[in-house]
Amino acid sequence: MAHRTEALFRDDAYLRTADATIIAVNDRCGIILDRTIFYATSGGQPGDIGYLERADGSRIAIAATITGETKDEIIHVPALEQRVPEVGERLSLAIDWERRHLLMRMHAACHLLTVVCPFPITGASVSEDDSRVDFDIPDASFTREDVTASLMDLVRADHPIFTRLISDEDLAANPGLVKSKNVRPPVGTGKIRLVCIGDNASVDSQPCGGTHVKSTGEVGEIHIGKIEKKGRENRRFRIRFGPMPAT
Repeated sequence: MAHRTEALFRDDAYLRTADATIIAVNDRCGIILDRTIFYATSGGQPGDIGYLERADGSRIAIAATITGETKDEIIHVPALEQRVPEVGERLSLAIDWERRHLLMRMHAACHLLTVVCPFPITGASVSEDDSRVDFDIPDASFTREDVTASLMDLVRADHPIFTRLISDEDLAANPGLVKSKNVRPPVGTGKIRLVCIGDNASVDSQPCGGTHVKSTGEVGEIHIGKIEKKGRENRRFRIRFGPMPAT
């Protein structure tokens, strides 16, 4: 039977610590809590790392966070050779905030790239320093310089980034909200989480369960490091932090 973990990060991605109770430990020593601030690997964004602190002050290092039988079952994977805690224990949670914040900035940058390049997304992967978004693009007219300039225009505008919920029916009535060519957001719960950019979502709005910063200005300086051809109409854009290197 799948367990349900309350995902605190969905309402507040800036939570660095929290308390929680262990509700299960699976046969691989994966720890399931009643609630968590640890994001689980999904949608191209890697799961959080950090630690769980016990009442005696000892810590359990968390090497990965993944989902179980459902997206609502979040499993905290301990690093090797650590004592397994018991069901019912109350723990203090702490994520690796520096890493998480980099991922939040980069994930927001990927959303901005989908605004600059409004084409179907065929793949994506978020990391701390070099992320990618793949697009089904009919021509190769985009340049690193032009895309970088457009991205930085959006960053400097410091647009707000926020989330809102819509119904399955709302999504069905607005299919253009889904930018992915091959992956559809999960439906059936009656609520779809949208990540919106700009006042009244004037810049962008798309289904996403990841973590993002509160404004485009917080993304900081970014550039396109490379545009790669990955098929007849597929282009891979690599996003990196910092200014574009001089050529």
